[in-house]
Amino acid sequence: RVLELTGCAASMVASSRSYADFTPEATFDIKKVDLHRLEEGPPLTATLTREEGLKYYRTMQTIRRMELKADQLYKQKIIRGFCHLYDGQEACAVGIEGGITLSDHLITAYRAHGYTLTRGGTVREIMAELTGRRGGIAKGKGGSMHMYTKNFYGGNGIVGAQVPLGAGVALACKYLGNDQLCVSLYGDGAANQGQIFETYNMSSLWKLPIIFICENNQYGMGTSVERSSASTEYYKRGDYIPGLRVDGMDVLCVREATKFAADHCRSGKGPILMELQTYRYHGHSMSDPGVSYRTREEIQEVRSKSDPISMLKDRMLSNNMASIEELKEIDIAVRKEIEDAAQFATTDPEPPLDDLCSHIFANDQPFEVRAATPWTKLTSTS
Repeated sequence: RVLELTGCAASMVASSRSYADFTPEATFDIKKVDLHRLEEGPPLTATLTREEGLKYYRTMQTIRRMELKADQLYKQKIIRGFCHLYDGQEACAVGIEGGITLSDHLITAYRAHGYTLTRGGTVREIMAELTGRRGGIAKGKGGSMHMYTKNFYGGNGIVGAQVPLGAGVALACKYLGNDQLCVSLYGDGAANQGQIFETYNMSSLWKLPIIFICENNQYGMGTSVERSSASTEYYKRGDYIPGLRVDGMDVLCVREATKFAADHCRSGKGPILMELQTYRYHGHSMSDPGVSYRTREEIQEVRSKSDPISMLKDRMLSNNMASIEELKEIDIAVRKEIEDAAQFATTDPEPPLDDLCSHIFANDQPFEVRAATPWTKLTSTS
């Protein structure tokens, strides 16, 4: 269901439109969410303002272009080591952020570049971290899997380990009584980890304000969910914890489900579990071509039918919320931002050896740290 367009706006020439010519707000039907231990779920419609639409479009395009540039720099051997790309899953990060606030907390696994951006990091800082430079968001010492911002706890390299850490953050929120919550993300590949079920139990007993989110991109490394999991209904895995299964390719569907989940947590009902059905276009990491366990045709079909950016773009254009020219201008601006960031990331100096042991503690006096040999000392500063 969408708001009707005015006849005069529809007849205007796109290039000469002013702000007043666009539809300021529209309401869309969204896919019904599957429920577990819930009598009612998120609404079946979502209202989108023009400003929100443009913001979501720009952020998703920025994540997409940033990841494609990371792919390029990796193949040029400028980025080295582990590198897990997020393209295809942009609606998850942007939709989740649309349903909570930046004062809430978020922790995720190692596919973290998109969340680093939505949590307040800049493209420049992220790209410089990927290349291990001093201007990186972790000062060049974290790399792809270990990026942090305020209220964002990474980027964690151990499969599933971030989930109990997220419960710890949620416990702090409850202890402080600040009406905040923690979003703890993991993938379908981590969903069978024992520590996740232990965390479900503890969070339920203590009624912690935590949203567990399984980003189900259909493959854990090269293993399909059907081959790895006796039950692929991940939203029911919490058993006694209410669950939602959501279309993770639709930014509005994710946003509305996240708002619903956040309201559940803030009302004191304890944890809730969300499964976002999504898809990654790249392989598991840059060392995985991504086509030995799935076909190119499968990837192309998802791109053509369910791409999150194309879905939002089509909604906005078909409801007179933006013009093709306007969206093209955003694309051009995003590409320039990415190129400028890549230039910085390849020219900024690497951190000096003297910085190796710094920032062990947040606020402490400088102290000596033994280096590779007993007679070599480095200084740690906060």
